Amino acid sequence: MTLKDLEKVQKTFKEAGQDYQLELESGKIIIVGPSDIVSSEIGVVFIWLLANWVYPRRLGRIFDSAGGFILPDATLTAPDVSFVRASRIRQSPRYFAELVPDLVVEIKSQSDRIKPIVNKINKFIELGAQVGILIDPDEETVTVYRQTGEPMVLGNQDILILPELFPGWELPISELWPPIFTEAETQA
Repeated sequence: MTLKDLEKVQKTFKEAGQDYQLELESGKIIIVGPSDIVSSEIGVVFIWLLANWVYPRRLGRIFDSAGGFILPDATLTAPDVSFVRASRIRQSPRYFAELVPDLVVEIKSQSDRIKPIVNKINKFIELGAQVGILIDPDEETVTVYRQTGEPMVLGNQDILILPELFPGWELPISELWPPIFTEAETQA
């Protein structure tokens, strides 16, 4: 299958009232199901906290899980969260971006297995991403992958920093997890 084939399949789905997210890897179409609600909320929080740093400084662009990238190996994929430096994408195209993001973030959903997610992140790193992040809500860990060195696992007591992309930005890992509201808060 090619990108054109994928676009035809996607158009057929949309005409039938089905709005599936499709990816293309090694000539095979992959249907990506929706995330569980916890993973979705974590993605929103991560984007919000990062965007509050990135956009005022005009460092680049942040994309959610619907933002597709065509990679050099003809894969079409959409990380849960991605970032591209301003110097690499001065204006967002009205199509898929034909480049490897500088940062890719994958958030483990309830039904996901870790190994395929790690493989996806490692592929991004091999193709040129500077940083890959795996957020695992089940373990409440954040694993950071870089082009050099071993992956670094962070827990609730740690702070995520990415000086190669966002000098000065800090994200306490504990801020990623959805809060549990007290009864008093829900009656306000």
